[in-house]
Amino acid sequence: MKNDWPLPPFLDGSPKLLLIDGQLVPAASGKTFKTYNPSTGQVLAEVAEAGPEDIHRAVGAARRAFEGPWSKFKPFDRQAVLLKLADLLDQHFEELSTLDTLDMGGPIARTAAGRRRGIALLRYYAGLATATHGHTIENSVDGHVFSYTLKEPVGVVAAINPWNGPLGLAIWKIAPVLATGCTMVLKPAEQAPLSPLRLGELCLEAGIPPGVINVVTGFGEAGAALAAHPDVDKIAFTGSTEVGQHIVRASAGNMKRVSVELGGKSPNIVFADADLDEAVPGAAMAVFNNSGQICSAGTRLFVERRIHDEFVERVAAFAKTLRVGDPLDPQTQLGPLVSDAQLERVTGYLATGKTEGARALSGGGRITEGALAQGYFVAPTIFAGVNDGMTIAREEIFGPVISAMPFDDVDEVIRRGNDTPYGLGSGVWTRDISNAQRVSRGLRTGTVWVNCYQAMDPAVPFGGYKMSGYGRESGTEHMEEYLQTKAVWLKSK
Repeated sequence: MKNDWPLPPFLDGSPKLLLIDGQLVPAASGKTFKTYNPSTGQVLAEVAEAGPEDIHRAVGAARRAFEGPWSKFKPFDRQAVLLKLADLLDQHFEELSTLDTLDMGGPIARTAAGRRRGIALLRYYAGLATATHGHTIENSVDGHVFSYTLKEPVGVVAAINPWNGPLGLAIWKIAPVLATGCTMVLKPAEQAPLSPLRLGELCLEAGIPPGVINVVTGFGEAGAALAAHPDVDKIAFTGSTEVGQHIVRASAGNMKRVSVELGGKSPNIVFADADLDEAVPGAAMAVFNNSGQICSAGTRLFVERRIHDEFVERVAAFAKTLRVGDPLDPQTQLGPLVSDAQLERVTGYLATGKTEGARALSGGGRITEGALAQGYFVAPTIFAGVNDGMTIAREEIFGPVISAMPFDDVDEVIRRGNDTPYGLGSGVWTRDISNAQRVSRGLRTGTVWVNCYQAMDPAVPFGGYKMSGYGRESGTEHMEEYLQTKAVWLKSK
């Protein structure tokens, strides 16, 4: 493994503190926890472990900021700090992307490639900050009664994020909060808290008032306290469906606004007429990107029967060419899983797939030899001989594992594609525009990618159907998640 890569200044050996009301403070309990480098299993940093008292302090700071100095910022002012934050993100992106690579194992080539998207998100929402407006409404009430609507910020937002994209997901939550005039308490995942903490510091440098963005690190206790806090007006959660259900229940105490982006078991459908030279790497990287740790990964690969065997063999051959290794090496394409717990989960599914009769055409287990043996590395795996009832075809694995299955006709594959409690992403590979349109309309998923996969843009909404959650991120739809609509009736004499 490489050991000469310079550590970011943020990793200076000091404990990483909570960001509350513009100040870096230890947890009230004094507790800390360790965050690990998944490539080596070694400790990266000690991080403050927030508890309910810290959550209460952070929510209080967010409320004071919302009702105080932040409420005086005009749309132009909010736009200005978003643009300043975008510039700071650009300036510090190498540091931030390296933190993500060290903390959660994403290959540096991938985390560094997030620069454009991160900057684009902040600048897109900066534009929307000055474009929010209500409507005048012609009503039918007798007399001189004028009616119109106002768009107002929801208030204090609790943002709870997973570990598979620490920096990008933090930006995705922070940007609409700033654009709409809300305030936030962000709890990043305990497995990868470093880049969100550093981003919080940059928010202050951008001129965002203390208390507008607070970052608290910790475990489930902190997240539960945040979700249930009576002075939180909205929860924005990305993570597992199981945790999302707990959060929805916790929101009932004061009827919080909730948006949740949850798990997936996405169908990726390849027709015989597809451009196979594009579809092979497309189908592979729809799952193997980020070592399969993407909620919308196309893990159920449906291939038209007459090309199934050839296509699956080609995907397996492609998988064997992928470079698994040190994520700090720019040539690495797949890094480790985020933790030993995730490694145990994924290898458990690999064993289950084999027990139930699936055949691993590539990969199939942990990498246990050479320089990678101490890390949490799993070889990219494609299973053949899978049927719809197998565990690996039903449950979200969140690792580099594809389950390939044949299909015979369009109606069948739409039905089977929808035969899941999830509905986040999906893919279709075909030259036939009729099939593309028919399948796109038939699949009950929030996104359908045709002849591509995982394309994203700040202007295009993203979110799920069914157990994959509700609410949308990106696009103008995202702004609505953070705004209230107030009706005003004005009678004149």
